[in-house]
Amino acid sequence: MKIKFLSIVAIAALMTSCSGDKPKADVKETTPVKKEVKQEAPAKTEVVSTASFMDDKGVGPITSIELGELDTALAGKGKAAYKSNGCISCHKISKRFVGPALKGVTQRRSPEWIMNMILDPEGMVANNEAARQLLAEYSAPMANQNVSEEDARAILEYFRTKN
Repeated sequence: MKIKFLSIVAIAALMTSCSGDKPKADVKETTPVKKEVKQEAPAKTEVVSTASFMDDKGVGPITSIELGELDTALAGKGKAAYKSNGCISCHKISKRFVGPALKGVTQRRSPEWIMNMILDPEGMVANNEAARQLLAEYSAPMANQNVSEEDARAILEYFRTKN
């Protein structure tokens, strides 16, 4: 900001001093005015451990889920549901897009949280701090695609293959 102001003043002084139709005696010298800029302290960000995110089950119909060995058939259904429910429009597996990258999501969020976010993103944003933080970071709310609980479970299984 300070550099921009000084640049503008310097350009104005240069233009004034270079105009050929006025004698030099009429040209007024301008002196840059120093403007004090008060810098604010950087905002404090709260560091939340991944472990606490894994304890967060979110808000919604899924309160507990037991995951066993990876079910590849269910993961295949989940991949199809991920595409057919429009998840792919906003989420890429390995890179940030409209929403966060999904690679490793099962290591960052609990299975219950993931399913609750898929099933009721509005309720999660309204009642879950982690979901609100994601909304603040991505500036786009997750669309409710009216995914069935069965499809949400299959999508979760698909995500388990992407760690």
